[in-house]
Amino acid sequence: MFGFRLEGKVAIITGAASGIGEAAAKLFVENGAFVVVADIQEELGLKVVASIAGPDIDRAIYKKCDVTVEKQVEETVAFAIEKYGTLDIMYSNAGILGPIDSILDMDMEEGFDRTMAINLRGPALCIKHAARAMVKRQVRGSIICTASTSSILGGGSPIAYNTSKHGLVGLVRSAASELGKHGIRVNCVSPYVVATPLAISGLSAMGINKASPSEIELLASSAANLKGVALKAKDIAEAALFLASNESSVYVSGHNLVVDGGFTVVHNSTTMLMETQIKQ
Repeated sequence: MFGFRLEGKVAIITGAASGIGEAAAKLFVENGAFVVVADIQEELGLKVVASIAGPDIDRAIYKKCDVTVEKQVEETVAFAIEKYGTLDIMYSNAGILGPIDSILDMDMEEGFDRTMAINLRGPALCIKHAARAMVKRQVRGSIICTASTSSILGGGSPIAYNTSKHGLVGLVRSAASELGKHGIRVNCVSPYVVATPLAISGLSAMGINKASPSEIELLASSAANLKGVALKAKDIAEAALFLASNESSVYVSGHNLVVDGGFTVVHNSTTMLMETQIKQ
């Protein structure tokens, strides 16, 4: 294969049984990495491994991991090192949308606390244990987290999710500050809407139970700044690949790589108002 950008690297990807994590697992393996597919969805995780490992059955392996449980995260890191000898990349991607309730009605324990546990505590544990392993072995590793355009804007997603993603960017920046002295880079990637199972479940929670990926892409495109293209899970995987590879190994750390076609930096309401007035 041409351009093995992660040749010989060992990566853990959480939430890798579907969506962006699955796309990243496939892309990382295609680029020469050994990948631990870490997820709570065992059946799907094993299917992902079977689909990407090919004739080299050691290229990918599944490990059940609940990112809210510290012991399981620690064991997943140890598992990767025992299997492959090192750990170069941690991609903390597991996340949930959480409840769509208003702050006025939110169930704090089952809603807010659970969302924060998965979307913020989970990445903190992944960073902690991956970094400890990297420091011990003097690996100049790359740690990546999946954030969201909701890490920048308010009001575009449920409040618990939005809060967790804002916190995640702060976590990434703080970890980058501390781990830089060890040569470890910490970054995040923030996607616009992608038609993943997470997005489909979110629409289902809002009463849209039969939304297809194409319908989600159409809905996202209608609000997007960059027209004529639909954002795919593989596009986010490509961004993560860049952050994991040597292409970003010099001085790219503490960065929030926003993949949104300019959505978060363009004020569209004025343009929409002007277009409406022109049509009238």
